[in-house]
Amino acid sequence: MAKVTISSVIDAPVEKVWARIRDFNGLPGWHPRMVESHIEDGKNASTIGCVRNFELVTGARLREKLLDFSDENFLVSYSILETPQPLTNHKATLQLRRVTDGDRTYAEWTASFDAAPEEADKIAAGMGANVFQGGFNALKSHFSGQD
Repeated sequence: MAKVTISSVIDAPVEKVWARIRDFNGLPGWHPRMVESHIEDGKNASTIGCVRNFELVTGARLREKLLDFSDENFLVSYSILETPQPLTNHKATLQLRRVTDGDRTYAEWTASFDAAPEEADKIAAGMGANVFQGGFNALKSHFSGQD
């Protein structure tokens, strides 16, 4: 099983960062690699089991199922149901924690998945750099007033 962990500190209070990212259907509103998203079957975006169907800037489509959601713990977990990447058994968690020194936010995005040994490192590197770090960079830019 391959694992990815990316963390960052965002110069904004955890409540403000959570307000920006908490919508499971809201990726296109804050992540530069996502261009369109909808929740299937008319479900609410915070309902465990709902499925988001979204498009990347590359034109690829993904489907992800919401596994856990907590406003109290600033946490969202999901699994990839469909992706062009050759992976299975995916689970990811994005969690925010309060940093009291400067009223900032510690953000951590983790994932685990199965993939062929010759593909796993490449997939993990892309997921970490492009998706997870790319999202954190966009959040840091937003809260520093640069976007």
